[in-house]
Amino acid sequence: MTDTHQRELNPGVNIPLVGFGTYLIPDDETASAVENALAAGYRHVDTAEVYENERGVGEGLRRGMQQAGLDRGDVFVTTKLWPLAGERPKTSEETLRSLDESLDRLGLEQVDLYLIHATFGREQRLEQWQGLVEAYKSGKTRAIGVSNFNAAHIDELAEAGLPVPHANQIELHPWSQKPDLVAYLSQKDITPIAYSSLAPLSTWRTAPGHASGKTQEMRAEGEQSDSPFKRLAAKYGVTEAQLLLRWGVQSGYPVLPKSTNPVRMRENLDLFSFRIDDADMDAIRGLDRGAGLAWGEVDPTTHD
Repeated sequence: MTDTHQRELNPGVNIPLVGFGTYLIPDDETASAVENALAAGYRHVDTAEVYENERGVGEGLRRGMQQAGLDRGDVFVTTKLWPLAGERPKTSEETLRSLDESLDRLGLEQVDLYLIHATFGREQRLEQWQGLVEAYKSGKTRAIGVSNFNAAHIDELAEAGLPVPHANQIELHPWSQKPDLVAYLSQKDITPIAYSSLAPLSTWRTAPGHASGKTQEMRAEGEQSDSPFKRLAAKYGVTEAQLLLRWGVQSGYPVLPKSTNPVRMRENLDLFSFRIDDADMDAIRGLDRGAGLAWGEVDPTTHD
């Protein structure tokens, strides 16, 4: 697992361990970013309905695949259902319609992975998951999953007689390792996909208007010259971002770094030329702080 470039999802679908994340990239900039990512070597692109950049992702895929001589099967594409239509939950039929609309914006007949983006209510989760199961059966997606679900949410699906997800995309990094949830997912053969892998960096998500649970003290800690991630990055001769991302893939998690800087794109993809030794992996395990940062004061896994 630690030195392969991909991981097998439950249905025999391979997901590359390093994907290109597109959160916070405006739609009119996304096509160039995705094109550059494919040129740099990425073969996994992650987007979502709520990101409002699926059209740009689709254009970038077309341009980038043509430039790199790639076929559709060479690139793994994930998108996500936003569970609400306005302020009310989407029905199963609206879930299927949302996927059709995402496919139209992406210019694709099929995505590789379709996820429910967040949790809001039990009946809503069951109905929307039924929609995803139908989408999987119809061949519009090669795998289905969830995002920000906890063990109880997934148990609900099984108790309702529905298949369990193939993947759960959750916030995972050394400050939020979720060992109990990860163990549960492993037991159920559900692949954890990591987002916000770079949250411990002092510069993480500083764009105005994008809330996070990160305090000024946490940012200041990341700037200290003797921070554990700076020390480990120096030890291995890599960037802090590479160190954090390598922790993810070495743990077996697909990661989704986002950058529009071509140099950083290539750095974030270069995670297989070094390995964190066992002693340092053990030390990182001791840095876990429990709760995540990505949703600000809101934990998306706590809704009833």
